[in-house]
Amino acid sequence: MIEPELLITGEAVALDITPATVANRITSGLIDYGVYALGTGVSVLVVMALAVADGSELEDNLAFLQAVLSLVALAWLVVIPLLVEFLSGGRSLGRIVTGARVVRDDGGTVRLRHCLVRTLLAVVEIWGTWAVPALCASVVSKRGKRLGDMLAGTYVVREHHRSQTAPPLLMPPELTEWAAGTDLRALPGDLSLTARTFLQRASSLMPASRHQLGLELASQVQEYVSPPPPAGTHPERFLAAVLTERRNRELVLESRDRRLEEDVLRDMARPPYEVGPEARRR
Repeated sequence: MIEPELLITGEAVALDITPATVANRITSGLIDYGVYALGTGVSVLVVMALAVADGSELEDNLAFLQAVLSLVALAWLVVIPLLVEFLSGGRSLGRIVTGARVVRDDGGTVRLRHCLVRTLLAVVEIWGTWAVPALCASVVSKRGKRLGDMLAGTYVVREHHRSQTAPPLLMPPELTEWAAGTDLRALPGDLSLTARTFLQRASSLMPASRHQLGLELASQVQEYVSPPPPAGTHPERFLAAVLTERRNRELVLESRDRRLEEDVLRDMARPPYEVGPEARRR
């Protein structure tokens, strides 16, 4: 059963979200893939019309024509969907219409590698098999994931913005040195999101419930953190230190990934070797 969740973005904006239903995903998929299919068809017709208007025999330019048609298919089935999803932060025309967005399992914004995995799997599970595997996977998945989401570590949500702004995560000064040397790689994204949600809502909880829940979450998080915090550390300050350090490290990684993604996008913009006007004249 699909249930509402609370997601807190990197900008500390609280969002009440619900994983997108199968019907929602079908609707957005029909819009998106309908547009891509239409674009593919129109592009193929234009290429064929230009080839005929050129006055030369199609047999003479068969290899070049096949290369161009392959590029057209690659553009509409992979490159354009990839760029749309990546540059829009997990949105697309269909998702804008249905009020949905792709996010990581931990609630963060998808990166190029997530979009690439989803797009490449879509060629097989949607284009190649009429979306049957995607539909079956979405029905049995708790979050309505298709196969591409499972491999990429993403899911589609319906978001509803609230006016509430979560307090910023700050590093407790006494834990700065300890946090800098901790190993946080094993910390699950969903547990991190739960801890962040707790800190955001802590002020609205009853003191006894707040203390008990803080102890439980700190105990769960500590299982994935090495070395343990200094003796006597307050649970909430421990959680704040872990989440702040994790966020800071993610920002560094995102900055590095963004530079790599820009390099990849520049490489993708270049035509493949031996394809282009010069190759045709040969």
